[in-house]
Amino acid sequence: MRDNRVIKLVQLALLTAVVILFQMMGSFIHIGPTSVSLVLVPIVLGGILLGPACGGFLGLVFGVITLWAGVSGSDFFTNVLFVSQPFATALICLAKAVLAGVGAGYVYKLFRNKNNLLASFAAAAAAPVINTGLFILGGLTLVSGTLEANLATFGAEGVSVTYFLVIGCAGINFIAELILNLILAPAVNTIVTALSKKLH
Repeated sequence: MRDNRVIKLVQLALLTAVVILFQMMGSFIHIGPTSVSLVLVPIVLGGILLGPACGGFLGLVFGVITLWAGVSGSDFFTNVLFVSQPFATALICLAKAVLAGVGAGYVYKLFRNKNNLLASFAAAAAAPVINTGLFILGGLTLVSGTLEANLATFGAEGVSVTYFLVIGCAGINFIAELILNLILAPAVNTIVTALSKKLH
């Protein structure tokens, strides 16, 4: 039991390092005003392998890095929102990331007794859906006024806030994240199966 805890702590530490690395890399890849989230794959893996709470922790690491990029000004889009509405921006950055990890873990638990591969695909799809869905929801409810006032700044003059969020920010990014997660889902399933056998 003690050995299993040590193994899980090591796995969590390794996944945390991967999340940090992937998010730092992803911050340089922009499609539209927002960056691509490469970190969802290790977050999903953590949620599956170590449980929803650990998935949530990895999501928190992702959210903190995203927020820091906004605070420091290295992410222009998040910085504009943070300067105008720091609390709401922090809430969006952290909540969407944490719940993506927690959600992936619970979705996997829901389906794992039926089929491991199906459960891996479902968890892999859940993370970007939750992450993007909460980003859009937060944008429409918490920072819509700031977004509307800065549409020209983001190069989206003449469109609605809803169009800007759904198509301009989330559209291509969401599709890219979803496809990447689904492509890597079988690999995630293989890793989880192999590690589960070693632990039992």
